[in-house]
Amino acid sequence: MNDKKNIMVTTMPDGSKEEVEVLLAFKFNDNNKEYVIYTKNEVDENGNVTIYISNVTRNGDNVNLTTVADDNEWTRIKNVLRELSKAE
Repeated sequence: MNDKKNIMVTTMPDGSKEEVEVLLAFKFNDNNKEYVIYTKNEVDENGNVTIYISNVTRNGDNVNLTTVADDNEWTRIKNVLRELSKAE
């Protein structure tokens, strides 16, 4: 098992920096949209680790994470996650 974590630094709306662990990054080739699934390793009251999913937008060397707002995008992302869970 590979214990190496893929760490990414994000800038919060208040300008502070935060390290998060990237779990998966992928792109839909038909619309050229990129997504990242990451965690801050927060655990909820049921012992589950919270994950976040964001749309990746690039502007030169800058990478921004934005909210996925489109229902069709959410459906496609959930399908990717279902397929990955079947593979394990």
